Amino acid sequence: MVRVLRALPVPLALIAVLGLAGLVLGRIYADPLLTQLVLGAAMGSVGVSAAARRAPSWLVAPVSIGALAGYTTLALLLAARRAALTGDLADVLAEAARNGIPRLLTALIPVEPVPDTVLVPLVATWLAGLAGAEVALRAGRTLLGFLPPVLLYAGAVYVVGPNADPAIWPSVAVAAALAVGLAATARTAPAGPAGGLSAVATGDGTAPVGQPPPDAGEPGSRRDPVRAALRLRSVAGTAAGLAVVIGLSAAIAPTVAARVDQAPVDPRRYVRPPELDSLDENPLIRISGWALNPDQVLLTVETSAPATREPATEAPAPDQTEADQTGAAGPGNAGPEADGAEADGAAVGGRIRLAVLPDYDGVTWRVGATYRNAGRILPEPEPLPGATTRTVRQDITIADLTGRLLPAIPTPSEITGSRVAYDLDSGTIIRPEGLAPGLRYSVTSRQELPDLNLLSAANVPAGDQVARVLRIEEGVPDPMRRLADQLAAENGAPYARAAAIEQFLAEHYRVVADAPSGHAYPNLGFFLFGPRNGGGQRGTSEQFAAAFAVLGRLTGLPTRVVVGFRTEGSGPVRAADALAWPEVLFEGLGWVPFDPLPRPDTVPRPVEEDFRPQPEDPPPPPEESTPSASPTPAATAAPVAAPPGRNAVSTPVLIGGGSGGLLLLLAGLALTVLWLRRGLRHRRLSGGPPDQRIAGAWREVTDALRLAGHPVPGHLAATEVADHARAAAATAHAIDDLAGLVNLAAFAPGQASPEQANRAGALAVAYADGLRAGRPWWRRLLWSLHPGPLRWRR
Repeated sequence: MVRVLRALPVPLALIAVLGLAGLVLGRIYADPLLTQLVLGAAMGSVGVSAAARRAPSWLVAPVSIGALAGYTTLALLLAARRAALTGDLADVLAEAARNGIPRLLTALIPVEPVPDTVLVPLVATWLAGLAGAEVALRAGRTLLGFLPPVLLYAGAVYVVGPNADPAIWPSVAVAAALAVGLAATARTAPAGPAGGLSAVATGDGTAPVGQPPPDAGEPGSRRDPVRAALRLRSVAGTAAGLAVVIGLSAAIAPTVAARVDQAPVDPRRYVRPPELDSLDENPLIRISGWALNPDQVLLTVETSAPATREPATEAPAPDQTEADQTGAAGPGNAGPEADGAEADGAAVGGRIRLAVLPDYDGVTWRVGATYRNAGRILPEPEPLPGATTRTVRQDITIADLTGRLLPAIPTPSEITGSRVAYDLDSGTIIRPEGLAPGLRYSVTSRQELPDLNLLSAANVPAGDQVARVLRIEEGVPDPMRRLADQLAAENGAPYARAAAIEQFLAEHYRVVADAPSGHAYPNLGFFLFGPRNGGGQRGTSEQFAAAFAVLGRLTGLPTRVVVGFRTEGSGPVRAADALAWPEVLFEGLGWVPFDPLPRPDTVPRPVEEDFRPQPEDPPPPPEESTPSASPTPAATAAPVAAPPGRNAVSTPVLIGGGSGGLLLLLAGLALTVLWLRRGLRHRRLSGGPPDQRIAGAWREVTDALRLAGHPVPGHLAATEVADHARAAAATAHAIDDLAGLVNLAAFAPGQASPEQANRAGALAVAYADGLRAGRPWWRRLLWSLHPGPLRWRR
């Protein structure tokens, strides 16, 4: 029993460190399931090794791997059931194994524990526990056995990055667990001859216990030189180790201290999120196509909402009227777009949002989103003060709608039935696999209903946080700028300017279905000022929304364009229901939609009646109520540990622990850079069409030249780069063939074959390896660990 108790501290310390790694990583997950599964994997891996300690060493690994397979299968089944995922077990396991690492690094925080996002932590925990237990328990190397769990803990801290508070107390707990494990295995040396307790053989037997040997106190004893040599070696080794630790601490401490207040690096920035094609990046250009096929059924919606509304912060005053933010906020917005009221908690009318487009470069409006893989529960933005919320649930079935964008009423908080990626800033949802007829999913949204009676006195935000939605590129037509100046001069308040733009567009222009698509500056200039008999002054909602947004930015309003659909609550949504509308950002009210479309059966007035084509000695501009930007709060400093007291741990121990932790962290960073470099090479040489792979092989060559200290000037052609490469390596005879393939891919797109792409990859790898082989050994080591190729511009 005593032997069993003595053997427990080391396995328990291993389990504790592994479990703390799961606790740190679980801080970016939506619920504690990941932490629980990691703790189970820690107990399983260490438990198997401890139970099989007396078994042959070759038997432990197969048994442990078998246990890993069984535990992982059960854990993934539990995660799939918790996330309500459907499908065969084999498909779930295969997809999790194929996409585990990318999904973990691209998932939206908080991460939902689904099979894709729990597989990698479970396998890593089990393998770290197996390696640590075998080294510490079987080989008796306790300190070395703690290395795999500590590396796993450092990796968990790195993956979390700046997305959670500093893991101070878990790190202290890790240090305590390691100290307990090491203290439990420390052995007290038995008393030697100098203690007088050993039996020493004499001429007629052994000396009695407790009696010193005959020559114990003699100066000429043969044991004295041996003991002195051992003590000298021990003291010298301790002094040398302490000197190395102090020297490393002194050399590295300034660098570490300088980075204390800096935010950790987020590894997600090295992983490319899902990319969209032009139709999904700019769905505004699809409006005209949908308008020409009005009867096409794009999707079917079943909408329900509770009859009660919940206050987000405080209930509005009794005399306030509630306006649905899915309808327009401007004057005269009585129509189906602004209806939005529910009947007995049943059907809800309004608009379904497809995409938000905040970026405009003078040619196209773009989504510009950074999508992250998300689970069922989506993060919600901060509620608006004084607004009420309404929970709406929609069951949507896709018909002829194509692309990747998923429609939903803003702001979605939960989605089931499809794997999605989500952009938190805009609330836009995509399905990375693309839409397909018959796809059915459910979305639960929390609509915020601010008091729009406050619009007349509301200001608009200013500063860097809204620079994106205020940006105006060069090339604005002069008439458009003069029109914006005229509307701003006559209306000082932000809402008055927005309402004036809305009213001007609604009174002077016509909506037609056959207007050509386009919203660049020339298109908008023709829409606003072109002759009526030549096709000007008419367009689809694309031109109305884009013109409002540009005019709004010219008058100092933060604007964006939204693409979506009108709905009557439940039923089919046709192409004729497609709509684009502008939104303006107000302080305390959020994004408020406007409706610049003319009312039915209205005759537009000539533009010349209300717009002066040439400037006429304008009066001095009125003093506009410019919203004062609230002072930006100072960045909160990272918590700094208090200085240790007189009874705290000694300075050498702190220095040694800090240096050891730093070395482990550097090792983890080196392994991460190595893994990312290998992934970059694989994507370049194996991903995409042949032309893209040949271009990737060429980038491998230019990166190799830059690593070797021979960067390629940007103005050189491929053949000139080949001449440059010959001067850098003796093995550059094949670089001419690669340059020829690059020219083929550049000047004859689509003509390169897969075999030529494979040859280009082989030539690039051979050249890079030859260039690296000619470097000194330390340059060869740094070659693979250099992070430059991950950030150099392509």
